[in-house]
Amino acid sequence: MISPRRIPIFDGHNDALLRLYRRDGADAVKAFLEGEDKGQLDLPKAREGGFAGGLFAIFVPSPKRKSGAKKDSAAADGGSVIGNDPAPPAVDQAEAQRVVYGMASLLFRIERESQGRVRVCRSVEEIVACFNEDVLAAVLHIEGAEAIDDKFELLDVLYAAGLRSLGPVWSRPNAFGHGVPFRCPSSPDTGPGLTDLGKALIVACNRLGILIDLSHLNERGFWDVAAISNAPLVATHSNAHAISPHSRNLTDSQLKAIGESAGFVGVNFATSFLRPDGRFDKDTPLDLIVDHIVHMIEHVGEDGVGLGSDFDGAAIPAALASAAGLPKLVETMRERQFGEALIEKLCSRNWLRVLGRTWKSPHAL
Repeated sequence: MISPRRIPIFDGHNDALLRLYRRDGADAVKAFLEGEDKGQLDLPKAREGGFAGGLFAIFVPSPKRKSGAKKDSAAADGGSVIGNDPAPPAVDQAEAQRVVYGMASLLFRIERESQGRVRVCRSVEEIVACFNEDVLAAVLHIEGAEAIDDKFELLDVLYAAGLRSLGPVWSRPNAFGHGVPFRCPSSPDTGPGLTDLGKALIVACNRLGILIDLSHLNERGFWDVAAISNAPLVATHSNAHAISPHSRNLTDSQLKAIGESAGFVGVNFATSFLRPDGRFDKDTPLDLIVDHIVHMIEHVGEDGVGLGSDFDGAAIPAALASAAGLPKLVETMRERQFGEALIEKLCSRNWLRVLGRTWKSPHAL
C-alpha cells in the first residue's frame, strides 16, 4: 500500500517569537534553528510535521504579566478563561515599539543565520517558492497594534520591512478598539467596537494590502471591520462559538459574513477554545478540532477554512503536542472521510487563496 504524500501545511498563527524573545539573552536563534525540548514550534519540529510556513506573530505582553504564562491560557495576563475577569491592562506605546523592534529583529536574524532554510515572505509567490524549495516560509504578523502611531508612519515602515498581517487588538483595549476578554461561557459581544482611529487603521491596511486579523476583536469591532474593509474578512486563529461558547470564538452570523466576503478562518488548537466546557485540558481529542472544521465549512464554505494553531501561545491537545504532530491531525481528517483535495485546501491552498486576494497579488496555484 502506498502511503499518502505529505501535504505542506501553512499555519495562521504561532507565538514562537514570543517564546524565543523571553529567553533572557540565551541563544534564541540557535534554539529555533537547531530545536530544543521546550516549545511547540522550531525548525526541526516544523520539518518533522510538514509545517511549511505560517504567520509568525509579534505580541507585546501586558504589564505585570506572570512569567511563563501563555497568552491564550488561564494565566493570560492574570485573567481566567472561565469566569468574568476584566481585560488585561493597556500597553504603553514606547514599550510596544521596543518589543516590536526586538521580535522583528529576531525573525530577520533567524532568516539570515538559517543558511537558506528560513525565508521571510512578502508575497504568495514567495511562499509557493519556499514550498517548492523545502524552505520554511515566515510571514511577519503583529497581534495588537499598540506600537502603531496615530499618523500610521510606523505602519509604512513595518510594511516595507515585511509586515503583511495585523490584528488591531489583542484581548485588551487600545487606541484602536476593544478586544474580547477571556470568558467562557460568554458572547463575543463584550463592549464597544473600533474607535475612530481604529477605523482609520482599517483603511490604511486596505491601502497597503495588509491582512486585517479579526481573531481578538469583540463582535462590535468585527462588524465595524466588515462595514469598512474592502478585503476578505479573516480570523487567523478562532473557533466556532456554537461548539465552544467562548468569547474568543465566532458566532454563526460572523462565520456567514466571513464566507460572504470570500474570507477565511484558521482553526485554533487551544483546548479552551475547542472544548464546550472551555477547560484547559490537554486530554482533548483531535476529533474536536475536526468538529470545528466541519462546522466552519458548513457556514463559511470549504474554500474558507484552514489552520491557525496558536503554537507556543496556548495549551493544545496532548495527541498533537507540537508542530511535529501535525500529521496526526491530517490522518484524523482522513479517518473522518475528508478527501485529499479538501485536505490540501485546509492545509495550505485556502490560506494562499485569501492571502493572494488580500495582498493584491495573482493567485499562485
